[in-house]
Amino acid sequence: MSNNEVFIFEVSEQNFDSVVIQNSFKLPVLVEFMGVWSGPCIQMSDELSGLAQEFAAQFIFAKVDIDEQAELKTQFDIENVPCLKVFVNGEVVKTEEGLLNHAELRDVLKEYGVYSQTDDMRLQAREKHMSGDTIAAVKLLTEAIQKDPSNTKVAMDMAQIFIDMNELEQAKNLFNQLPDSAKKSDMGKSLIGQLSFLDLAAKTPGTFQLQQTLLTNPNDCDAHFDLAVCLIAERDYEQAVDHLLEIMKIDANYKEDAAKEMIVNVANMLTQNDPELSSKIRGRLSSVSFS
Repeated sequence: MSNNEVFIFEVSEQNFDSVVIQNSFKLPVLVEFMGVWSGPCIQMSDELSGLAQEFAAQFIFAKVDIDEQAELKTQFDIENVPCLKVFVNGEVVKTEEGLLNHAELRDVLKEYGVYSQTDDMRLQAREKHMSGDTIAAVKLLTEAIQKDPSNTKVAMDMAQIFIDMNELEQAKNLFNQLPDSAKKSDMGKSLIGQLSFLDLAAKTPGTFQLQQTLLTNPNDCDAHFDLAVCLIAERDYEQAVDHLLEIMKIDANYKEDAAKEMIVNVANMLTQNDPELSSKIRGRLSSVSFS
């Protein structure tokens, strides 16, 4: 086994002992009992494959197709799929039925010593930043970058803090240095969205002036739209959506559905950092779209 080898296997009754049992004395082996016809199975398989690449040579991912391997299905009492079993030292040490998301799979791996120290530092930094100790957060992220310069998520966390501090040039400079793969990730798209709205807001008359305009002309769709941009830049997302939904009531076809498109963009932007609010915003849009 080489240091950077990715261990992903399709397992049958014939090679189960050699791939799973014997190797489990060297590394944790995560076995997914799955059906190729099942969306949740494929989703979890893709997540585990990605983690096997991220943590190359630190654990083994083995896939068992229950339709082709009926003997193994019976042997391990598989009733529902996906079903994840963790093998250590020749024994099943953990069983999880049902779809596990990315974070839950990372938690399973961490139980068996497979995790990134820099990811722990990222979590600590996020908690400190959210509690108001941004200086400590920046210090932690700086240490994390020095420890693992290849972890682009650390750099994106730092860019997020710069945005929160309204240090936009520093945020842009750091973001522009990221590889394209990081920029295209969910986290990268969220940062692009925030930076774009901040740039757009700078081109409007500003929150106060737009609010004054709407006091005298509450049906001014342009003012509602620009104010929504400003509020998004200020991260007052729900009030921004209020103004965008108001536009849809006043003029359903305003600028070729620009208001609806912006609500969707906001929901997409929030998916990474605030999935609950993202879902709420999508629900509000759906209730209007289908009413």
